[in-house]
Amino acid sequence: MDLLKLTALDDDDLSVLSAHLQDAVLRIGDIRYLPGEQRFVMVANRFDWQGATGNKAMRRRCGVHFDRVRAVQSKKVRLGADDAILSLLAIEFKAGREAPEGSIELTLSGGGSIRLDVECIEANLEDLGPMWETGNIPSHDD
Repeated sequence: MDLLKLTALDDDDLSVLSAHLQDAVLRIGDIRYLPGEQRFVMVANRFDWQGATGNKAMRRRCGVHFDRVRAVQSKKVRLGADDAILSLLAIEFKAGREAPEGSIELTLSGGGSIRLDVECIEANLEDLGPMWETGNIPSHDD
């Protein structure tokens, strides 16, 4: 079993992490901001775009954390609705006034987003177990 383990320390790395998390689904209850540790963590079911063929598609559970997070804001996310499902579309970095600070934007389907105010880019993704087959293949309007 090939488990993915990625670290992002700059914008290019974050783009790779974003590509692997495109169309990941996660429960609001599986997201936490730990201000004392300056860490934002989430567990998601990522879609395996590399292995998707025809009607066969796979998902795999992974853990993701962002470090050096100073604050978190959300838009159109039903906080407290722990069983609500979010679909992650992209992760992008927006530079702040002084490098390397800025914000990391998690763009969600339906117009939602989560913004992390960060000292710098420091993120990790790690697969947590085996893949399973899914009949739900994401599609996007052009």
